Amino acid sequence: MTSLPARAGRRCHNVLNPLHSTVYFSPDFTKELAEVGIEDGRAAYFAGRGAAMGAVGAGVITAAFFNFNHDLVARHVPEVWSIASPGVVLEARLRAVDTTLRRLLGEDAVASDEMAEAAGLALRAAEACTRHARPLYAAHADLPVPERPHLAYWHAATLLREHRGDGHLAALLAAGLDPLEALVSHTATGKGMSPRWTLATRGWRRTDWDAASERLRERGLLNGEGELTDAGTELRAELEEATDRLDAAPYAHLGAEGTERLTELGRGFLTVALGAGAFPDDLTGK
Repeated sequence: MTSLPARAGRRCHNVLNPLHSTVYFSPDFTKELAEVGIEDGRAAYFAGRGAAMGAVGAGVITAAFFNFNHDLVARHVPEVWSIASPGVVLEARLRAVDTTLRRLLGEDAVASDEMAEAAGLALRAAEACTRHARPLYAAHADLPVPERPHLAYWHAATLLREHRGDGHLAALLAAGLDPLEALVSHTATGKGMSPRWTLATRGWRRTDWDAASERLRERGLLNGEGELTDAGTELRAELEEATDRLDAAPYAHLGAEGTERLTELGRGFLTVALGAGAFPDDLTGK
């Protein structure tokens, strides 16, 4: 049992994850990966997020990332590792994190006591994450914690994000949703990525999207206008609740007061980053 308020972990995740994720869409990330020879944006993303797992093949990336078309992944993996090793990619990624956070938050925030406090709280929460059946979390948990607080904060946010993400995939599989059905139903909530962004970045075709929509309609989860039915809305809510349960341990370990404080600090950093125009509209489904 936990004394945490309902959805406290989800609220904390919602302010930590955007600042973690924006690095992969940052011009600083593109620049750093290009400088080590990875100029294709798709290859850079697969390498940058997957490098913690080592020089794995396309099948492992497809399995761990879940919602990408395997054919797209296989165009870039494992060839990308012949351009830059996982170790080189991880170093480039950390340089991009440093530059991105300094640009979005400013030097004062990066060097602040609040940043050091947030890093400590997030790392403490991550102590309760578990490796089993969580490949992306487990791979990142094997990486050293950066010394500088803003990098440690990003590292801890990565651990918490991938821990929750790995659990969410288990919930999707239990609900019988394949990768594209998960994307279509999430987009239908109004909170997911736009169909245009999804098709452009995930390697699926419009015919794939339409076929997944039809499968959801046959299950009574989507109506003829592409909107969630009551059953679809209920399923998406159940998925989030299941994800919360699978992700409860870090925030229970941190405790109600610590989770509230980390959420407060994370919200402050996120507000500054939003003011700096950190997030493309399509990334937030707008």
